[in-house]
Amino acid sequence: MTRARYITGYSDPMSVAPGGSIHFYVSAEGVTQYRADIVRLIHGDLNPAGPGFKEKVVQTSVSNNYPARRQNTYPGSCIVIHEKAALAALSSFTLQAFIWPTTPQKGRQVILGRWAAKQRSGFALIIDETGAAALLLGDGRRVETISSGLALREREWAFVAATYNTDSGNAQVFQETLEDHVVLKGRATAERLTRVKPRMVNRAPFTISAGFSHTDDQRSVFCYHYNGKIDRPRLAGDVLDSSTQISFQKHRPQPEQENIALAWWDFSENMATTTITDRSINQINGETVHLPTRAMTGHNWTGHTLRAEDAPEEYGAIHFHDDDLYDSGWNISFTLDLPDRFRSGVYAARLKAGEIEDYIPFFVRPKPGRPTARLAYLAETATYMAYANFNVLHAPETEPWVSRLLIVYPDNLLAYQHDEWGKSLYESHSDGSGISVSSRLRPITNMRPKNNSPFGLHGSSLREFCADTHLIDWLDYKGYACDVITDEDLDNEGVELLRPYAAVMTGTHPEYTSTHMWDALKAYTDQGGRLMYMGGNGFYWRIAYNQECPGAIEMRRAGGSRTWITEPGEGFQSIDGEPAGVWRDVGRAPQRLVGTGIVTMGFDIASYFKRLDESHDRRVAFAFEGIGADERIGEFGLIGGGAAGLEFDRAEPHYGTPPHALVVARSENHTESYLLLLEEMGAMIPNIHAPENPLIHADMVFYETPKGGAVFSFSSQCWCGSLSHNGYNNNVSRMTSNVLTRFLDPAAFDV
Repeated sequence: MTRARYITGYSDPMSVAPGGSIHFYVSAEGVTQYRADIVRLIHGDLNPAGPGFKEKVVQTSVSNNYPARRQNTYPGSCIVIHEKAALAALSSFTLQAFIWPTTPQKGRQVILGRWAAKQRSGFALIIDETGAAALLLGDGRRVETISSGLALREREWAFVAATYNTDSGNAQVFQETLEDHVVLKGRATAERLTRVKPRMVNRAPFTISAGFSHTDDQRSVFCYHYNGKIDRPRLAGDVLDSSTQISFQKHRPQPEQENIALAWWDFSENMATTTITDRSINQINGETVHLPTRAMTGHNWTGHTLRAEDAPEEYGAIHFHDDDLYDSGWNISFTLDLPDRFRSGVYAARLKAGEIEDYIPFFVRPKPGRPTARLAYLAETATYMAYANFNVLHAPETEPWVSRLLIVYPDNLLAYQHDEWGKSLYESHSDGSGISVSSRLRPITNMRPKNNSPFGLHGSSLREFCADTHLIDWLDYKGYACDVITDEDLDNEGVELLRPYAAVMTGTHPEYTSTHMWDALKAYTDQGGRLMYMGGNGFYWRIAYNQECPGAIEMRRAGGSRTWITEPGEGFQSIDGEPAGVWRDVGRAPQRLVGTGIVTMGFDIASYFKRLDESHDRRVAFAFEGIGADERIGEFGLIGGGAAGLEFDRAEPHYGTPPHALVVARSENHTESYLLLLEEMGAMIPNIHAPENPLIHADMVFYETPKGGAVFSFSSQCWCGSLSHNGYNNNVSRMTSNVLTRFLDPAAFDV
């Protein structure tokens, strides 16, 4: 496959206020120079049946030509141990750990040690090319490997250890599986005198789960990444016999062992952070690189508890992956310093090099506590991060699921060719485990205008960011003044961010929600705010923002309809210790927040809404002004040809739809592509698709909240794709305008 010429990048932060600064990080291949301009993005859809692509160039100090260069990304998580005198004085040693390898046959993988690959020097306990535990020694010229000779078994806990005596040159490797397989050999030992006297100090730091390769732009680059879990790694400054090794491994160092216990790392400490704690007297602590997954079940997990906080000693493992990624770590290419007066909105740095172009979107919010409008648009940046670089080329089952041949668009191909930029939360790591951490500090090729999704519908095949520009365009065309805020802003600032606004509008797919976000939105409506839910499949998955590592979120797929499943016992988030999975499983179904929650998804065509009897209630008459009693609402649209489709929601009192809520319209006439979600079935049933299953429909819902507030939910991802039809003169546009006008009216709602 030929590598494509490209130019791409990312920003930090993604949301910035006037008077602030935003950095842009650009990488290119096949070009020598590019032009950068700042544009306000209005409509990102290229579909000729719609308004067309819309942007406005904004004159700023960054408008200029810049030299192009390729910037490298080096994924793979590990731990870097802080240098201490005790490490520098090391001579004889014992290395040991409990490990749960997931790709033991993948080649050389460092478990722990100090190994400088390019200098061929140091020492490390490793998995060798045969999949066995081994000791790697190098003196700068020669390299020697002492292997146990027995391949480790995939996804089974084993105890591994290696010793080296600097005086005699004797080395030993030991491994033993913790699983009781009577018919399988699970224990092996190798011992011999070595010819190589390893360098105990070299250019490499002491690392866990990787070796050291080289330095690039002052960044340490690691190699020989280990895939799997590591629990209780230990370093002793002497050669321990087998009985002492077991005692040293399982128990805190005894007073008589403190002289040899150089490091006794405990991963059950500070699980919500990047800090690695050494519980020995030497305090040789460390830091994680690229956010490996913490709060994982260890070798001694009993299953008596499912939460790390209840039995931290059973959650002493970290799962490392050779493709973990937090920060691409590129150099800054240019910086935008925003003037004190800069319009809030959706923007992008537009990069052009001849026929090659890219956009790096960002959001300009108002200064904290100084809103510029009565309406706020909440950009679903958590969802953008969850779907970041989602690629059907990694998911061969996608085509039969969507019932058609899939188109691989250039953005999909670019992400596929650059796996080092990381995948989405819907995909798996190279070892088959689900990806539970995502970051915005990397190129996100599908968070772009002009981007088509293989998971879109006929017509405008759009989702997430590009689909949300349908709403941005409608607000601009109608002349509604609007501030733009983001999920990350909301998580940081809570309800105080929302309180100044008369109304808040979501995007088309606000699927991922943190506890701070959920609480803030609920408090906002309970305190008199008005919330317009403009999409479908909203407020479904629970996430946590990593405050120590800005720009990262954690999500574990425990429960719900999912593309991968968490391992047993690992269904709580490491960042905050809260249950992971879907909000419905903790009694906070989307119906409690916005009246409706997802019921189905389909990927062929969209349909329309019909008014129900409750739409004639005087409480909601404002929404239907100018709309006939028998009128089909949204029997048109850029996405799938209708306003009701892709992913949509239904009301359900059992899950929290308020008893006074009015279900004012309902979709109908959906195809067999729309299947009932897994959690909607108590058992396997034959009628899992539309039109046979009566649950598969979208419900449009209105209800009042305390202190004069209200919620209106359109409940479909395709709704905003119908706004511009017929020059914005249609019943979807009219109804949206009716609701927004009333929600901006200060007159209180009264049940």
